[in-house]
Amino acid sequence: MELGSALHFLDNKSILVTGAAGFLAKIFVEKILRVQPNVKKFYLLLRAADHKSAIHRLHNEIIGKDLFKVLKEKCGKNFSSFISEKITLIPGDISHEDLGIKDCNLVQEMLNEVDVVVNLAATTNFDKR
Repeated sequence: MELGSALHFLDNKSILVTGAAGFLAKIFVEKILRVQPNVKKFYLLLRAADHKSAIHRLHNEIIGKDLFKVLKEKCGKNFSSFISEKITLIPGDISHEDLGIKDCNLVQEMLNEVDVVVNLAATTNFDKR
């Protein structure tokens, strides 16, 4: 699949990304936001106990990184509103039932809205077998 057709496919799509604070996920999210601003929304699953912790991780581990510098420059003063419009944070954990999502309304929204799932989650405990 060529990049152009992939970008066309993602036009007006909502995407659930697991492992959102991981290396590959950050690159994926930044690239799509930068080259396909018509993506409808990203639902980012972050291992977090609550929404406040998820917001902290978003700012410190994802959009606060140098990787997002070009997108910040492209959006200028609208960067924060662009991110707020395009990203919905999901505090949870891929290793728990129902992804550890406690908000029933958010689960229903995701069931209705998500078009694409990109699973980039991985265990961070390499001692488990």
